[in-house]
Amino acid sequence: MKKLVLVETISQHRVRYVVEVEDNIEHACDEVVWREHDLGFKEFSQNHLGNVIVSHREISEQEYIKTFDEDNDYLSSWSEEQKKTLINVIDYTEENTDGA
Repeated sequence: MKKLVLVETISQHRVRYVVEVEDNIEHACDEVVWREHDLGFKEFSQNHLGNVIVSHREISEQEYIKTFDEDNDYLSSWSEEQKKTLINVIDYTEENTDGA
């Protein structure tokens, strides 16, 4: 029997900023925190470090729809069939090509 599993992750990025300061280098850290959402504050570089799984659990189809509507309220007008298009399905018939 097929099951739905909700997997929650945290996506991590290493982001670098270069900040010119007069004297106290700690001011650079303060500036990064204070201007975090300022579109004019320039990012130097970014590197995605991957996802960390923080939890997973089996959910029912009804819980899937309820959670979908809570997390994606702007898509709550979608039909249930449209909402189900975001379920990832493992194809167990594919050959494993990674050598594992």
